Amino acid sequence: MSFQFDEQGVPRESQLKFNRRDFVRTTGAVAAAGMASTLLPDHCVAETSQEPKSEQLVKKLYESLTAGQKKDVCFDWDHKDDRGLLRTHVSNNWSITDRKRLNVGGKFYSKDQQDMIEAMFFGLYNKEWHNRIRKQLKDDAGGYGKQQTIAIFGNPSEGKFELVMTGRHLTVRCDGNSSEHVAFGGPIFYGHAAQGFNEKPDHPGNVFWPQAVKANKLYEMLDGKQRKKALIKTAPFEWEVGFQGMNGKRTGIQVADLSADQKEHMQGVLATLLDPYRVSDRDEATQCLKEQGGLDACSISFYQEDDLGGDGVWDLWRLEGPSVVWHYRGAPHVHVWVNVANNSNVELNAAG
Repeated sequence: MSFQFDEQGVPRESQLKFNRRDFVRTTGAVAAAGMASTLLPDHCVAETSQEPKSEQLVKKLYESLTAGQKKDVCFDWDHKDDRGLLRTHVSNNWSITDRKRLNVGGKFYSKDQQDMIEAMFFGLYNKEWHNRIRKQLKDDAGGYGKQQTIAIFGNPSEGKFELVMTGRHLTVRCDGNSSEHVAFGGPIFYGHAAQGFNEKPDHPGNVFWPQAVKANKLYEMLDGKQRKKALIKTAPFEWEVGFQGMNGKRTGIQVADLSADQKEHMQGVLATLLDPYRVSDRDEATQCLKEQGGLDACSISFYQEDDLGGDGVWDLWRLEGPSVVWHYRGAPHVHVWVNVANNSNVELNAAG
């Protein structure tokens, strides 16, 4: 069978082996849930056991790509460029591939492929977060599909692989556990500038600010001596989220030194941080943390610098353990860098 291609080197939709009718039929539940998530309140979007895993969609997508498309968006597992090992890179606003020509909502991809990518992407998140993720993308990038690009490392049809989606305030990964020792497939990034670059102290409309509110409630629970340990004058650079290991010198207050009720609240902070993501990624991150001593092996620091409004609600804070760093920077808007593994020898490839 011979294909006819459009000007972007993409086969005409009617000729795709995995056409849109097939896609809707095989993923009907996820399509319906995805549509509902744009129209209904979060709690009205039902869970479904029929939703295909994001990894399965990556494989379907890969199989549908033409040779010309693969040349632009597919790379060897250990591909490097001037940024280093590209598969493990993370930054606050970047693209692996050409953002203008290869954005996931553009003509480079067929409509069927666009649907697969969108379902894969939202499959990485807790359904209750779909509306909030769409809001973040709209505020920061004009909406889903406008500035986001993907790259696929390895061959999903043959062995280990990882799809990385990047954009403004976005680095997220889908790897099917191909990346050893790490949660989320490697370091990730999320952020939000809800009402402009410089947000007000209470961060109106910022979908990730409740995470900081939860952490600050822990600070309010600390007594004077504990606050003296927990509050640090100056924060490290936000992209400095490499691991220090078991013997590393970490600032702040040790979770092991907290009282029972404070530890319980700290568990709630961790749950709030993990809440946006799908169950499998939450479980993997929790297991990585457990293998390195759990929360008791971690410390939490709050930083005096960049306290918006001087209100003592700390916009900058950091959870850090032997092989976990969750760095939250809330000024002038929210940036969050996440690096979680079960082995502190995993190298970081991050840039501010």
